[in-house]
Amino acid sequence: MGKLRDSVDARALRFAVGFPLMLAAAFVVCAFLVRPDLPEPLAVRWAGGTAVDFAPFGAVVGAGAAMIVLIGWAVLVQAVPLSRPAIMRRIMMGTGLFVSLFIVTVLAAVLVGQLGLEEADQAQVDVAVLAMGSGAAVGLGFVMGFVFKADERWSTDDDRAMEAALARELDPDLARDYVSLWVHARSSVFVMLGIATVLPAALLTIAVPWLAALLVALALLAAACLFARIRVDRSGLRVFAAGFVRVMDVPAAAIEAATPKEVKAADYGGWGYRSRGTATALLVSSGPAVVVDRSDGRTLTVSGGSATTADNVAQVLSRVAARARRTGGSADM
Repeated sequence: MGKLRDSVDARALRFAVGFPLMLAAAFVVCAFLVRPDLPEPLAVRWAGGTAVDFAPFGAVVGAGAAMIVLIGWAVLVQAVPLSRPAIMRRIMMGTGLFVSLFIVTVLAAVLVGQLGLEEADQAQVDVAVLAMGSGAAVGLGFVMGFVFKADERWSTDDDRAMEAALARELDPDLARDYVSLWVHARSSVFVMLGIATVLPAALLTIAVPWLAALLVALALLAAACLFARIRVDRSGLRVFAAGFVRVMDVPAAAIEAATPKEVKAADYGGWGYRSRGTATALLVSSGPAVVVDRSDGRTLTVSGGSATTADNVAQVLSRVAARARRTGGSADM
């Protein structure tokens, strides 16, 4: 129970549960107040300006109240979890208020349009009520979205941020031993890739749609392979193809040396991830790269972006490797 209270905004939950219930109760009370002036049964659907479907008063009021409560709950509850971003919670709170009020507006327009009629055959939805109620619902929804204050609480993310801040305070050199960068092929390569695949796919869309979709998928896959994310810290080197697929993970203690070098992708088998014998490479283009010699005799080569960033990555790798060897291989974070 304690975990549940820590994961939800209690005030927002009370509003999300209580507001639709109060709104539905108010609708039921008002419906019974005008019950003597309404026909039986009531019109509930129109086609071509004429009522075509009818339902008893009790069914209309009961179904309407249930819609107000259930739909209101479904939307407003989205603003309750504290794990969601504050802006999303504000949007969902405003949207929930608008949806609840709009449903009441539609139901009220249906009832008001039938006041004073003996039979519901000639009933019409009251446009004035619908227009004014809808405008009020939109306006109040916007106001709620702006005035709702998302309850901010200490979370596990804050714990991690606090630990990182304390580590930086106790060890000022920690920030120097961290590098994270993206590397990618030249823009002209992506342009050529688009011309070679996307344009033919557009021509094939009419004749063979599945082949066009396949070409686009292959183009996206090829473009993703020309991106890589490099992360270096005191635990070692990690390289992610396409930004999220880990293809290299070298502990700092296993690094013998790191050297910036100008390379040609053709010498390593081309762009992308390559592994041959004791040599592994992830190159997105020819040019500056970092060559890492492991203590087990293997060699890793990864694109370094520019000459400056490649030299910086090599320096940080050399520094964290020397530190790991001094501390016996532990990742001192």
